[in-house]
Amino acid sequence: MTLSFNQVFEQYAGLLARVAASYEAVPALQQELLQEICLAVWQGLKRFEGNSSIKTYILRIAHNRAVTHVSVQMRHPKFDDIDDMVEKAQGDDISRHSMESVIANQRSAARLVAAVRALPIASRQVVGLSLEGLSYKEIAETCGMTTSNVGVVLTRAKQQLQRLMETEINE
Repeated sequence: MTLSFNQVFEQYAGLLARVAASYEAVPALQQELLQEICLAVWQGLKRFEGNSSIKTYILRIAHNRAVTHVSVQMRHPKFDDIDDMVEKAQGDDISRHSMESVIANQRSAARLVAAVRALPIASRQVVGLSLEGLSYKEIAETCGMTTSNVGVVLTRAKQQLQRLMETEINE
C-alpha cells in the first residue's frame, strides 16, 4: 500500500503538531521535534502494511520519535518558557472582553499542557492519544499495551493531572 507523504501530512499535520506540542514546551524545539516526526513518518510510510489505520500508524511513529526527543533533551536541558505560548493572543479589533477570554483560555490550555508534560512519558502518551480521540484499542496498538492497561494508566493519569492542576491553582 503506497501512500503519498503529502496526502498524509495534509490530513494529519495538526495532529502531529499537537503531539510535538504535548512533548515540548519551547516553540523552537517544538518545530524541531515536528520536523523530526515528519521525517520519521516520511521514512516509515514505505513500511506501512495496513495492519492498523494510517492514523494509528503515524501516531505510533510520532510518539516514539517524541519519546526519543524528550530523552535526548533531558540529557541536555533547555529553558522552558510557557509564557510565550500564553502571550499569542493577537488582533487590534478584538474587544477587551474577548481578548481577556482568549487569554484566559490560552492560560488554561497552557496549564493543562504543562501538567501533561509533568506526567511520566507512558502516561503522557496515553493522555495525548486520548485527547486526540483515539479509542482504548487504538491507544493500546500505538503504545504496545493491553486495552485494560490503557484504562488503568489513563485513570491514574487523570487523577494525577487533577492533583497537579489543583496544586497550581492553590499556589
